[in-house]
Amino acid sequence: MKYKLTKESKEVYGVKLYRIEALKDFSHVKKGDKGGWIEKEENLSQKGDAWVSGNAEVSGDARVSGNAEVSGDARVYGNAGVYGNAGVFGNARVYGDAGVYGNARVYGRLKLTSGYFYHTKKKTEEISKIELDENYELLANNPVIEKEDSKKQELLDKAQKLIDKAEELRSKAEELKIK
Repeated sequence: MKYKLTKESKEVYGVKLYRIEALKDFSHVKKGDKGGWIEKEENLSQKGDAWVSGNAEVSGDARVSGNAEVSGDARVYGNAGVYGNAGVFGNARVYGDAGVYGNARVYGRLKLTSGYFYHTKKKTEEISKIELDENYELLANNPVIEKEDSKKQELLDKAQKLIDKAEELRSKAEELKIK
């Protein structure tokens, strides 16, 4: 275990939060350092370098994991998640079904209530959009796209047709068993 809930607690909006304490050194955290406030152990992963510090609060079904950090007076609650190398700082609020991923940084007075916040970019950074299908597109910086070998794709398409045909035959066989 990398941290424990201490006996120090406070109530926020009817929810009891506990101060955390580091049980070992990791990342910039030293054994014995007091962290921020969480409602329960499920709010902060015992794996990786994820940490809640300062007066930051994490509660409900919210989760902080990977190498993510929540600090300052930030609050993460509801079903929200902070993952990867993401950070939530200052007076920021992340809640509802919102997610902060990758190297994203949420700070200041920003309130993210739903959706996903993946990345903070420099104003000079150019982002390309690559269509994956009719519902999704990929956002990338300087993407290098290798085209799939057409023969390989042709074989994959044939294999899928055979799988579909086998499923159709299986369904017909089951219908005949029922009659």
